[in-house]
Amino acid sequence: IFVGSDRTTLLIDAGISGKRIEAGLNDIDMCTKDVSGILITHEHADHICGLGVLARRYGIPIYTTQGTKDAILSTPQVGKISDELFHVISPDEPFGVGDIEISPFHICHDAAQPVGYRMSCEDKSVAVATDMGHYDDYIVKNLQNLDAILIESNHDVNMLQVGRYPYYLKRRILGERGHLSNELAGQLLCQILHDNIKNIQLGHLSHENNYEALAYETVCAEITMGNNPYKASDFNIQVAHRDRRSDLIVI
Repeated sequence: IFVGSDRTTLLIDAGISGKRIEAGLNDIDMCTKDVSGILITHEHADHICGLGVLARRYGIPIYTTQGTKDAILSTPQVGKISDELFHVISPDEPFGVGDIEISPFHICHDAAQPVGYRMSCEDKSVAVATDMGHYDDYIVKNLQNLDAILIESNHDVNMLQVGRYPYYLKRRILGERGHLSNELAGQLLCQILHDNIKNIQLGHLSHENNYEALAYETVCAEITMGNNPYKASDFNIQVAHRDRRSDLIVI
């Protein structure tokens, strides 16, 4: 996930190959060597598999919690990463990279010390909130008054329950340290929507237990029928693609 200002370029996670990340950045006229930092949410393979290549090739600073750092360094597939590239951050303790202020917040997921990120520059704020088994008032507070958000809409509960995943994996995904369903994503959005939010991206869709149209329609139905003054048509809601680069959003 790319987030940037006129002066600062950030990646949130690096869960695809370094080659694909570089190609995506080049598509939006960005160079990987100019990336100011990589913010890691947690150590699962679909969030760090390209991290080692980028870090070693370009010496990009890595920002993550101590628990996640330790887990990354214990993952052989990532390869050796210099300890000097790591900058340990803590939930609820804001820090800056260039002209972007970053506020990490706790998320509930089956990882070492996972976090989501809220990023602000001047009067604009965006957030990435994925890999959450559930949300609470603390999450809602951290996602207030955003200009844009990428929020997890991982699975359709019915597809997951009747699908081919083994029982233990279904239980993990549906648990409090798993992933947000389409319905829960819509319900969370109902609590953070406001008149000036400019873009909503639905992300982290399961390949097996979801598809773009279903995620979109389910989230829109939750918003329109939910306990809030809005309809889904009041907002620019899009689905982040799994297999190709999504459009660059400017706010």
